[in-house]
Amino acid sequence: RSKSPSIFNRSQYTSRKVTVNTMSDLERAFDYDYVVIGGGSGGIASAKRAATLYGAKVCLIEKGRLGGTCVNVGCVPKKVMFGAASVAEALLHGEMDHYGFEVEGKISFDWKALKARRDKYVARLNGIYRKGLESSKVKLMEGTASFVGQRTLSVLGSDGKSIRKVSGRHILIATGGRPYMGPAVPGVLEHCISSDGFFDLEALPTVVAVIGAGYIAVELAGILRTLGSEVHLVTRGAMALRNFDPAISAALDAAMVKSGIIMHRNTGGGVSGVTKEEEGKKTLTLANGEVVGGLDVVLAAIGRVPNTDGLGLVAAGVELAGDRGHVRVDVESNTSAEGVYALGDVCGNVELTPMAIAAGRRLADRIFGTAPGRPTKVSYENVPTVVFSHPPIGTVGMTEPQAEKKYGRENLKIYNSTFTNLYYGIFDMDPADKPKTTMKLICAGTDELVVGIHIIGLGADEMLQGFGVAIKMGCTKQDLDSCIAIHPTASEELVTMGVWGTSPQVSGARVSPMDGAPMGEPKMSKM
Repeated sequence: RSKSPSIFNRSQYTSRKVTVNTMSDLERAFDYDYVVIGGGSGGIASAKRAATLYGAKVCLIEKGRLGGTCVNVGCVPKKVMFGAASVAEALLHGEMDHYGFEVEGKISFDWKALKARRDKYVARLNGIYRKGLESSKVKLMEGTASFVGQRTLSVLGSDGKSIRKVSGRHILIATGGRPYMGPAVPGVLEHCISSDGFFDLEALPTVVAVIGAGYIAVELAGILRTLGSEVHLVTRGAMALRNFDPAISAALDAAMVKSGIIMHRNTGGGVSGVTKEEEGKKTLTLANGEVVGGLDVVLAAIGRVPNTDGLGLVAAGVELAGDRGHVRVDVESNTSAEGVYALGDVCGNVELTPMAIAAGRRLADRIFGTAPGRPTKVSYENVPTVVFSHPPIGTVGMTEPQAEKKYGRENLKIYNSTFTNLYYGIFDMDPADKPKTTMKLICAGTDELVVGIHIIGLGADEMLQGFGVAIKMGCTKQDLDSCIAIHPTASEELVTMGVWGTSPQVSGARVSPMDGAPMGEPKMSKM
C-alpha cells in the first residue's frame, strides 16, 4: 500500500534534532509539554510513551471513541467478522462433513447476537484505552481541536458549546482517516454505505454489491459471501488487489469466483449512479452501462481520506500534499511547522495500525528521550501486512514487478509453489477442486537475498510474522533453507522451496548458520 512520494518526503525537509530546551521555548509558558490530537492507536501510543517513560506533561484530545478506526470500525471488529465467517466455512460449507461430523437439523446464524457481542467487546476495549491513559497520567480532553496558532489549539467541548485554549511545546497530529465515497455520483451518498456503515448493519443483507478493488473491499466481500449473502464485487479493472503480487491477486480472484462472488470487471469509470426503488431495493448502474438490481445494500470501499478538515492547519503553517490532502512529513514525522508533527493515516504512508504505533513511540523517544543511541525513526520498508480475505493473504517486501524494475529480470530468482493444505487432504472431492495455497519467494542478486515473500491460503495470516522478521534481518534463500522445516505445516514450504540447500552458501545473519555452525552467543556484561 505504498503512497505517493510527495506525501512522505525524504528530502524536502532536512532531518533535524528536536530538543525541548530551546531558549525560545523556555521563555514561553506552555500548558503541556506534548499535546496529541487524536485518540487512535498512534496517538495513544505516543502520548503514553512520552508520559510514562519521560515524565512529560501530556494532553490527548479526542472527539469520538478511543481507539480510532482500528478498534471501532476497522481491524478489531473486522477480525471478529472474519472469525465468524471462518466458523461458517466449517459448519455451513461442508468442511465438518469431511471430518465425520454430522448435525441434525438446520444450523442457524444470528447476526444480531454476533453484532451485540462484537460491539460489547469493542466497548470494553474503549474502556481499556481510557484506563490506560489514566494510569499513564495523560490528560484526556474530549472535544474537537483546531489550530489558532502554531502551538495553540482551540478545543470545542463534546457538549458543542464550551471552548478552551490549549498550548503545547510539541503538538502531534494523529487524526487518522475516514472512508472516501468518491466524486459526486448521483445516489451514492444517499443510498450507499461505507466500510464504517458495515458495522452498523442490523441484519445480514440477502444481496449486496461491494464497490472497490482494495483490501477492505475484498475482506468485506469475502465475509458477507461466506456468511450467506449474494455478493457482487465491482472493480474498475480486471481484478482486485492489482498492486499486490500478480500471483496473489490471480489466486484470490480465482478463489472469490469459486466461492460464488459475482464479478463485475473493467467497468471503466466505476459507478455512474445508484437509485432506490419503491420496495427499498437499490439499483446500481455502472459506467459501462451494466445494471445490477435487487440490492439490499451497496457498500462503497474505494479508499480513504485523511481527517484534516477543520484542523486549522493553515494557522499552524502545516502543509498538505497529494490529491487527497495528506499532511506532508519527513522520515521523522516532522511537518513543515516547527514543533508540529504528524503520523499514521493522516500522512498516507503505510496505513497500518502497528506502523502508527511504532512511529508514535519513536517520535516520543526523539522528542523527550535522552538515552544515547536510541533510534529516532521507524523504517517504512519491508512492512509485513495481512489481508483477511477468504482465503487470507500475507505479504512482505517487493512484488515481482517491483523487484524486476529495481534489480532487472536477469538478477532475480523466483520460487513459486501451489499446493493443497493438509487440512483439505482428506476431503472427498477431486484434488483439483480442493482449496489451494500459493507461495512466492522473490530473491535478488548472486547471494539470493530474499526481497519479497507472498502467501495466500489457509493460515497465511498467522505464518507471516516470523518471516517478516527474517526479511528485516536481511535473510537469504540459504538462510531459509538452513532452518529445518516444521512438519506437517504449510509454512515449511517457505524453507524447502526449489532444490533445497543448493542456493549460494551466503547468509545475511550476524552469525552465519551455514554448514551446521553453532548459534551465536549474546553479549554479556561482566559477571
